[in-house]
Amino acid sequence: MVVLRDLGVEGYLVGGAVRDRLLGRATLDYDVALPRESREVARQLARLADAHAFELSEGFGVWRVVARDHSWQLDTLPLQGGEIESDLAARDLTVNAIAESLRGGELIDPFGGQGDLKARRLRMVSPGAFAADPLRILRLVRLACELGFEAEAGTVAAATASVPELARVSPERVFAEFKRIVACDRAVDGLALLDELGATAVVLPELSALRGVEQSHYHDLDVHEHTRAVLAATIELQRAPGDHLGAHAAELDSFLTEPLANELTRWEAMRFGALFHDVAKPQTRAITAEGRITFMGHDVAGAEMAAAVLGRLRASQRLCEHVAALARHHLRLGFLVHQMPLPKRAVYRYLRTCEPVEIDVTVLSIADRLATRGSGSERAIERHLELARELLDAGLRWQAERPRPPLRGDELTRELGLRPGPQVGEILQELEEAAYAGEINSRQQALEKARELTGSP
Repeated sequence: MVVLRDLGVEGYLVGGAVRDRLLGRATLDYDVALPRESREVARQLARLADAHAFELSEGFGVWRVVARDHSWQLDTLPLQGGEIESDLAARDLTVNAIAESLRGGELIDPFGGQGDLKARRLRMVSPGAFAADPLRILRLVRLACELGFEAEAGTVAAATASVPELARVSPERVFAEFKRIVACDRAVDGLALLDELGATAVVLPELSALRGVEQSHYHDLDVHEHTRAVLAATIELQRAPGDHLGAHAAELDSFLTEPLANELTRWEAMRFGALFHDVAKPQTRAITAEGRITFMGHDVAGAEMAAAVLGRLRASQRLCEHVAALARHHLRLGFLVHQMPLPKRAVYRYLRTCEPVEIDVTVLSIADRLATRGSGSERAIERHLELARELLDAGLRWQAERPRPPLRGDELTRELGLRPGPQVGEILQELEEAAYAGEINSRQQALEKARELTGSP
């Protein structure tokens, strides 16, 4: 702001930056409303701050300036209606309708936003706020989550009335808000508010379809409530990884805090895995002749559905594939519990099959197990955690140094007189598995094993 004042720019700091400063929250994202064309202002600021400037929305006059290290960004916006009061009147919530002149002076707050901040209340600026832009319904939920505020009753009613219009909002804008809801510590409360507003059925009908789908006696919740419980357990694992992840919790937390895709960390992407791991249960539910409830194939079908839903929301290909893999493999660890203690070959096959989500899906399986509180749950949780910690330790070593076969493919073909093809790949994989299990420890042993596999002299 100091740089803009030094440039002699007339305008106003508006929106979230003013709100967050009043709340004592750090912010690195600024909006400045200008009474004149903003392109030259953005370019001047970029030159002085050694940053990048580019047009954000062609035809609307919005320019963005981003620091080279991405430590802050500033949007320059045309002043709506030509006056700051008109601009603020067109905004969504009173807490976002507070402005500060770049020249200084008292805050401009015509709608009582400061009072609502003190009351921790979200209130619309006008009855037509949500009809003007239905995406504001999701923004209402997101701010309720991020700030821990309550939405005022009239605002909830107006948002609910505009929910059908969410269907015409672009998927990219919907996902931009929804991912922030999911990434919030109060994500479960956010989902509850989405349900209350009726927005889930419009934005993610696949989640609404989980309601009322009963499960076997191993579960104490229907699929909808179980999904929320898994999300809550995932958030709790991130908050306190040392409680359940074992001796290497800090190392695992560091790995899962790495960026993955769509400005989400691996921890945050795991929350989407929690939301979609059982998404195909309504379609796969069946009852056997003995009266047992089953969901055969819901892991594979769920992977396809998760990828399709995120694709519809225009998420990146990487996130789609990552979440699909979480859904596809979330049952594997549970199937191995009865084999404990696990042979080294079984550990190898688990890690290799689940790659590249071998760590992520193991943690997700812990959240899933912790949220499953039906018949015999305490003993089942204890055994699951024991195996999960073993596999997480193995997974960290796997990440640090991926096992390799003791022979290269060209050596194998030359020594055994084989032609390049699928058979060579199969032999190399078997040699890699045998080496991981400690059954072969040298090149010569690998050759002998390969000759045994092929029947070569």
